[in-house]
Amino acid sequence: MAEHAVKPGEDPRHPRLTETLIGHGAAEDLLLSAHSGGRLPHAWLITGPRGVGKATLAYRFARFLLETGDPADGDGLFGAPPPPTSLDVPMDSRAWRLIAQGGHPGLTAIARAWDDKGSRLRSEIVVDDIRRLHGFFGMTADAPWRIAIIDSADEMNRQSANALLKMLEEPPKRSVLLLLAHAPGRLLPTIRSRCQTLALRPLAGNQVAAALENHGVVLPPEDRDLIVALSDGSPGRAMALAEADGADLYRKAVALLAELPRVNPQALHALGDAVAGRQAIDDFRLLGELLDGILKRLIAFAATRGAEPGMVAGEAALFAQLAGRAGLDQWIEVWENTRHLFARGEAVNLDPKQVTLTVFSRFQAIAA
Repeated sequence: MAEHAVKPGEDPRHPRLTETLIGHGAAEDLLLSAHSGGRLPHAWLITGPRGVGKATLAYRFARFLLETGDPADGDGLFGAPPPPTSLDVPMDSRAWRLIAQGGHPGLTAIARAWDDKGSRLRSEIVVDDIRRLHGFFGMTADAPWRIAIIDSADEMNRQSANALLKMLEEPPKRSVLLLLAHAPGRLLPTIRSRCQTLALRPLAGNQVAAALENHGVVLPPEDRDLIVALSDGSPGRAMALAEADGADLYRKAVALLAELPRVNPQALHALGDAVAGRQAIDDFRLLGELLDGILKRLIAFAATRGAEPGMVAGEAALFAQLAGRAGLDQWIEVWENTRHLFARGEAVNLDPKQVTLTVFSRFQAIAA
């Protein structure tokens, strides 16, 4: 059972096709040390914010293990080779080639699957997805390891989590489970306790900018700097913002907020139109994320009396204006309601434009 290949229309920058990983040298060193020392845990829990590089690291480690093998297999005719100094694998190697094609017999990937109608992704990883691993680990294959990547483990439901727990209690030989989690607190404590945790931290701004350049994303300097600031240290988020023209969407939202309690109706309806329609679902989701970030920074600004260090350039004046129009508890309530509205709008397919108009009408009411 091999991992699925990238489907037509999917992002060619799939983590298994990414050659380099920026900003996580310490994590790579830990994996290398565990491998070289012959004490490789059978299960790793790789945590960190969404888009920070967890999947890229998992595929790099899988390539490395499948190409390098197990040091315990023997020193060979000429003695033990020097321990590897990085997880890099030549792009012309068997492991790289087969994993890039989605056909390595030693690797499988588990993620949310399509529903029975094939119309949309399930909201969680179900038990049948985890049970497939029994067949995978039981097969004989031309590979030194059997490796499974679960992306992400915090999307398992209770049944699938219990099925995985049984596997962790009696791990198959020569197996490595790589569990990725954006919110590890959602996992069963018994699952967390049976894994070696490896936490990835948000990247510095210059590292995010380097990751954008690495992926061929070219932007005007002012847009690049804004997107880096909005990325929260996540290269994946930065690339999503760049592709969706997130800098322009952010500026439009801020311009409307700066007018409160008045709002330019033409500009508001134009924003609603921009995120409406089937083709704009990603823009609607992005607008919700941007407003969520703005409101969280506003709340932190109000709570710390202007000492919030994570503000995007130019937000201080806006936040001072908004914080003077309503109390902290009122902005917290607005933030919670905004998150709920966007989440509900996406879950039950509410009209994105109407959700946008409703959200800004609540902003107007609180600022009046």
